[in-house]
Amino acid sequence: MNMLYLSLSLIFIPICTGIFLFIIPKKIKYIQESLSFLASLTAFLSSIYLFIQPKTEINFLLLNFGEITFNFNLLTTSLNTFLLLFVTGFGFFITLYSFRYMLSSNSRKKYYIFMLITIGSASGVLLTNHFLLFLIFWEIVSASLYFLITTGKDSKDGATKTFGMIGASDGCLLIGITLLWFLSGTLTISDINIPVNSALSYTAYFFILIGALTKAGSMPFHTWIPAASKGAPSTVMALLPASIDKLLGIYLLYILSTKLFIINEVLGITLMSLGAITIVFAVMMALIQHDLPQLLSYHAVSQVGYMILGIGTMTPIGLAGGIFHMLNNSIYKSCLFLCGGSVEHKTNTQDLESLGGLARTMPYTFFAFIICMLSISGVPPFNGFISKWMIYQGVLETRYVASFFFLAAAMFGSALTLASFVKVLFSVFLGNKSKITGSVKNDVGFFMKLPMIVFALLCIVLGVFFNFCLTNFIYPALNINVTYSGVFNSIIATGLIIAGLLLGLIIYKIGKTAKYSKKVPSFIGGETIAEETARVPGSEFYNTIKSISPIGNIYKKQEKGWFDLYKIFTKLGYGVTFVLKVLHNGFLPFYLAWTLLGTAVLILLLYLF
Repeated sequence: MNMLYLSLSLIFIPICTGIFLFIIPKKIKYIQESLSFLASLTAFLSSIYLFIQPKTEINFLLLNFGEITFNFNLLTTSLNTFLLLFVTGFGFFITLYSFRYMLSSNSRKKYYIFMLITIGSASGVLLTNHFLLFLIFWEIVSASLYFLITTGKDSKDGATKTFGMIGASDGCLLIGITLLWFLSGTLTISDINIPVNSALSYTAYFFILIGALTKAGSMPFHTWIPAASKGAPSTVMALLPASIDKLLGIYLLYILSTKLFIINEVLGITLMSLGAITIVFAVMMALIQHDLPQLLSYHAVSQVGYMILGIGTMTPIGLAGGIFHMLNNSIYKSCLFLCGGSVEHKTNTQDLESLGGLARTMPYTFFAFIICMLSISGVPPFNGFISKWMIYQGVLETRYVASFFFLAAAMFGSALTLASFVKVLFSVFLGNKSKITGSVKNDVGFFMKLPMIVFALLCIVLGVFFNFCLTNFIYPALNINVTYSGVFNSIIATGLIIAGLLLGLIIYKIGKTAKYSKKVPSFIGGETIAEETARVPGSEFYNTIKSISPIGNIYKKQEKGWFDLYKIFTKLGYGVTFVLKVLHNGFLPFYLAWTLLGTAVLILLLYLF
């Protein structure tokens, strides 16, 4: 197949199918699902075929107005074609999941339209080699995110905040690209490689950096993700903030820091500091959440910190670890949101204190959740452990004075991640059932099970056979060679873990059947049990964190919006509006006075200069 047509099909088949759905009547049963399935499957298969093809540049004339020409410039590389597998793969499997999850939604048509447009536009962002095309596809993804969030109930506030923050960051991105064009004289991405050694180059770098970090969801540009999760469907959170937005944002950060600019040590330390802060502060916010989507959203923010920390090291193993963690996080975080969606689908709630005891009746969801929980917490031999280990080594290889603190923050973040997910595991799946979960008799259907199981198995495969993935995909994509410190062998570790689990199961069975065994009251550490259900709230213990000084004060200030850039700039906007309102009061003498004053200032300036 011609590489031009193959690349264009990846972009425009999903987009055109989405546009075609606009004119299809809603009354035609399952038409949205059928066309979405075919388009997303075609894109996924095309990305697989494109990945195995030789890499090349595709350039053809699109517009010609005399001396002004505009070429449709695409470039396939080992990195972007590898990322395409994940973009289209997530799109396909989440489309399958949506068949049942979105079946009763009144916004099904709009949902599938913008899901397909998102898949095609995200593919365009990765493939394009021209910043004008890049911005077009980037903005389409941003607009689609807004419309997808609005398909949920009570999602208006979250969608508005998301649109405001993403829109502002995209404005910064446009300014940065304009400055970059002024510095380099070209908009062809592969032709740009300039050092950051002047005020203008620093300015361009930081403006583009804001666009990348906001899309990825890093602090302090992160608050749109928790806001969006309050009303958006779980599938939207799984597709965009958890996977595609992360891939695009970190991809832009990577090419910004390694291809477009030659960054110095100061910028590297700045990125590492930002990454460490994001890891710790976001996971601290996750600890106290009682709503599952909110908790997962803050973890989505925290995990971005590891990616930024790895890229900031600018060492081969740190860069590889950051990119590998980007892919790993997209897998397990997307799966975790789908698990939350399955729980919501069966119980109509995601409030942790209202759940419990679902492990027996939802075994597939429980299996997927516990695998992804261990992966995100960095427990071996799952994929999250490997990428975090590489980032840790990258941090140490920098040999900066602050490297120890960066490493401590990253490891502390992993410990808190595990602690917060123990809360979720107990609150949702273990313990006694609540009044709400008591009516749940079985797991979700096949279309909702399949994506969760596939993503969970990927967490295992990429963890156990990580070396195969790194040497055959990640290292060639980044064109680097990496050496490891340590003696970790994933095959041996996996065997020992399985043996330990089997031994524990045997001991449990023996102890349960032995004559000398006896039942004793459960130790509850002084917690209060609800008499009607005999349940211990799984999240109650974590409320005490708010009372710890000075952490408690930080929580209180965060709840008031002290660290929310959206609220800060909104208040500034109200202030500017008030001033303009006072100045424009509708009285003609007032306007005349301003005109005379302005004229006097102009005369003074002409006199002075």
